[in-house]
Amino acid sequence: MVERCAFVFPGQGAYLPGGLARLADDEPLVSETLRELDAAAARLGRSAPSRFLLDERAPALEELVRDRPAELHLALFAAGTALFRLLTERHHLVPDVLLGHSFGELVALTAAGVYDPADGLALVAARDEAFAARPPEPGGMLALELSATRTEALLCGLGEWEVTVAADNSPRQCVVSGPTGALERVRRQAGAVGVRAGLLSVPYAFHHRLLAPVAGEFSRRAGALRAGPARHLLHSAILGRRVDGDDAVAELVAAHLVRPTRFTDAVRLLHAQGVELFVECGPRGVLSALVTATVPGVRTFAPLRRRTSGPELAAEVAALNTDRPAPPPPPPLPLPAAASASPPAPVRAREPVADSLPEPGEVVSVLRELYAVALGYPPEVLTGDADLEADLGVDSIKQTELFAQAAARFGRTLPEEGSRLTSHTTLDALAELLRTLPTAPGVSA
Repeated sequence: MVERCAFVFPGQGAYLPGGLARLADDEPLVSETLRELDAAAARLGRSAPSRFLLDERAPALEELVRDRPAELHLALFAAGTALFRLLTERHHLVPDVLLGHSFGELVALTAAGVYDPADGLALVAARDEAFAARPPEPGGMLALELSATRTEALLCGLGEWEVTVAADNSPRQCVVSGPTGALERVRRQAGAVGVRAGLLSVPYAFHHRLLAPVAGEFSRRAGALRAGPARHLLHSAILGRRVDGDDAVAELVAAHLVRPTRFTDAVRLLHAQGVELFVECGPRGVLSALVTATVPGVRTFAPLRRRTSGPELAAEVAALNTDRPAPPPPPPLPLPAAASASPPAPVRAREPVADSLPEPGEVVSVLRELYAVALGYPPEVLTGDADLEADLGVDSIKQTELFAQAAARFGRTLPEEGSRLTSHTTLDALAELLRTLPTAPGVSA
């Protein structure tokens, strides 16, 4: 029997092109859920979210953020909803409490049963319609390698009153939000005092008073949707308390866009109340890294850290029921992924070729040294299974550049697809990929 667990629902960065493709092939429940949500989207005049979750060559995150944010949001909702159903109905994992992060609060509301999946998807659509109806002033978000308390002191010292804390992610990860010009000033000043900072790839100043008109419109539209009693205990990192009635749901919807996400406080509170396992209900493993940074030693489970099959997921769930701890996620960097850029579709695997590469462990060691120097990261952070994008914030362009250097280092010819490295985003996976590549012309095998 597993210990008390919380399901955590990630926000906008939790997108992996074709992230459910392998699961949908093996698990009818995933395919069924996506069909239902596709039909609900069609009734709203929206495109099917499944096309982003079942095709590994679907657009990358940065493209969707820039050009099609409304479609991205439906895909995020569909991924979290399908995974929640799979974990609870197929694998019988029973959450003691649900916790969302930013956009993930809307998915958590639906998973809790406040909205049925079709109305939950309509809630997400209503949010985008509110942005279209009440376009906000220009703004953005900036990630800082600081606690929320130190960040607030920094903003006060700089006199940047327009910039406010938007997300307290962990003891050393904080996101601020505000007008574009003010954010740029904070970024420059933070760098001047040695604080790492990076602009996030988001279209608006989320969790900021700039979005107050949008929040009012969203609240009005959400009021037309049917809300019922929650079937699961739900804790809001935005409200800082349990969501236990219609009034609390309405308050959360109204506050969703303008009040900060206090994720660190929520994780600490749930852990203090006995939660020892945090299950990430969405693609990638960003929240799992934040949880472990907040409560060292706590168990986390991110089933969609990378694309997985039905049997692989079943084996990982079975491991949760043993006395053997699940493998911990790689240690997080102090700064979350800025300007997240999901790599596109995967390189098709080739048969291994005869080569003179060292043993896999030695290849990973060389890659670790090469990547650490290029990225300026401590080598110990670059564990073999750390996801270069989800855990370390390395965008797809930089990944392509680094892999080209690695291929040259080992005398290998790059794959025809070039930058299509979506399925090989860890050093372990890249070491295996190198073994499948042909020897470069002029290099003896």
